[in-house]
Amino acid sequence: MTDHAVHPLALEPLLRAAFAEDLGQAGDLTTDATVLAGDTAAATVGLRADGTIAGMPVAEAAFRLYDPSLRFTALVADGDGVAAGTELARIEGPARSLLTAERTALNLLGRLSGIATATATMVELVAGTGASIVCTRKTTPGLRALEKYAVRMGGGSNHRFGLYDAVLIKDNHVAVAGGVAEAVRRVAGRVGHLVKVEVEVDSLEQLDVVLGLERVDAVLLDNFSLDDLRTAVQRVDGRLITEASGGITRERVRAVAECGVDLISMGWLTHSAPNLDVGLDF
Repeated sequence: MTDHAVHPLALEPLLRAAFAEDLGQAGDLTTDATVLAGDTAAATVGLRADGTIAGMPVAEAAFRLYDPSLRFTALVADGDGVAAGTELARIEGPARSLLTAERTALNLLGRLSGIATATATMVELVAGTGASIVCTRKTTPGLRALEKYAVRMGGGSNHRFGLYDAVLIKDNHVAVAGGVAEAVRRVAGRVGHLVKVEVEVDSLEQLDVVLGLERVDAVLLDNFSLDDLRTAVQRVDGRLITEASGGITRERVRAVAECGVDLISMGWLTHSAPNLDVGLDF
C-alpha cells in the first residue's frame, strides 16, 4: 500500500482500545466455551455488496495484533472497486483467535470501505469538471485519520485534519470577532506564513469583502444557490481557491461542480456513509 492508513505506532493503541471494549474483563465467553483451545480454522472475508475497498491493512493489523500466529492473505488492495461476492482475504490459524478478532477487524473494514464507496460515487459524478471532492472534520472521534484515509482511497481529497493545521474562519468566528475583515486581521497577526487561511461566506456581499483582504487563500461558499456560485467563481477569477459546501447531494453535486468551483466538501461522507457489508465465512 503506497498511502498508509495510519502509522502502525498510532494504529496499535486504537486497535487495543477496540479489543478492550469488546473483551472487557471476561474475554470472549461464547468462543472460549464452544471452541477447543487447539482447534484451527480457515476463513474468507467476503464482500456482500458492490463497493470500493478501504481498510485491508487495518483489518490485517487487527487480526495479527490479537494473535500474531494468524495468517492473513489479502486478495484485493485498498482503492479497488470490487463486485459483490468477491473474496477480499483469507485467514488461517487458531480458531478461537479468528472468531474473537473477527468483529473488530470487520467493523473497521466495513466502516472504511463504506466511506470509500460513497466518496468514489461522488468523484465519478463530477468527473471531467475539474472539481475535487473533499471531506470535513465531521468524523468519528478517534477514527479521523482512518476515515480521511478512506476518503483518499475513494478518490477524494482531505480538507484540514484538525483545528491545528489550517485556519477556517466560520460564521461564528466572524460574529464574535465583529466582522470578516476584523477576523482576518486578527488571524494574520497570529499564524505563520505556511498556514493556509480560508474564510466562510454566506453571501456575495461577504465574498466582496474577502476579495478586498490580504492573507486569505481560500473561500468557502456556504449554501450558495447555483446562480450565486457561478457569480462567485467569476468574481474570484482564480485569485482564491473556491470551495462549495452545504446541502451537497448525489443529485446536486454535478450541477455544483459545473459552476466552476475548485472543491466540493461534504460532511456526510464520513458521518453518514453506510457501512459496506463484509462478512467472515468458515
